Amino acid sequence: MAVGNAKTLAKLVVVTLGMFGFGFALVPFYYKICEVTGINSGAEQSLAKNSQVDASRWVTLEFDANTNAALPWQFKPVQRSLKVHPGELVQMEYEVVNTGDRPVVGRAVPSYGPARAAAFIKKIECFCFTPQTLAAGESRRMPVMFVLDPAMDPDIHTVTLSYTFFSVDGKTQADGLQEGASRG
Repeated sequence: MAVGNAKTLAKLVVVTLGMFGFGFALVPFYYKICEVTGINSGAEQSLAKNSQVDASRWVTLEFDANTNAALPWQFKPVQRSLKVHPGELVQMEYEVVNTGDRPVVGRAVPSYGPARAAAFIKKIECFCFTPQTLAAGESRRMPVMFVLDPAMDPDIHTVTLSYTFFSVDGKTQADGLQEGASRG
């Protein structure tokens, strides 16, 4: 009976190793099938196109920060300028401090100089995508991550990325409307 168990164990080990090897063989087999049939080729092309860096030229990025007068915030870029190659991933941070005595909600609106450069800035992450709430006295660093499209006009050598924060605090706006209505 022990001999029969040893043979069964040996067969199970061989089958297990065969299945393990077959699992590894499936990955290159899958890629070959995708290559032959053209499945997923569009995703690979767009990834390759977006990740190309034009190392033959430099673009100077200038960063600017502003706040609306009604917003009690101090807002500034961590770096004022940066030199990059088009196609290179850029990560930048801005600092903001609520100098007021209550929480405030603000929304950043971007602008670009020259204006034609806006079409070539592809943002991946930005604090401007959503309203930002800062408690009284709170400070925060907010990231911006983007790529300058390598197809950007070659005569653009400097791009200014400017953000202006505006108050979007519903309570403040509603109070102002009520005051105006009671006076009128």
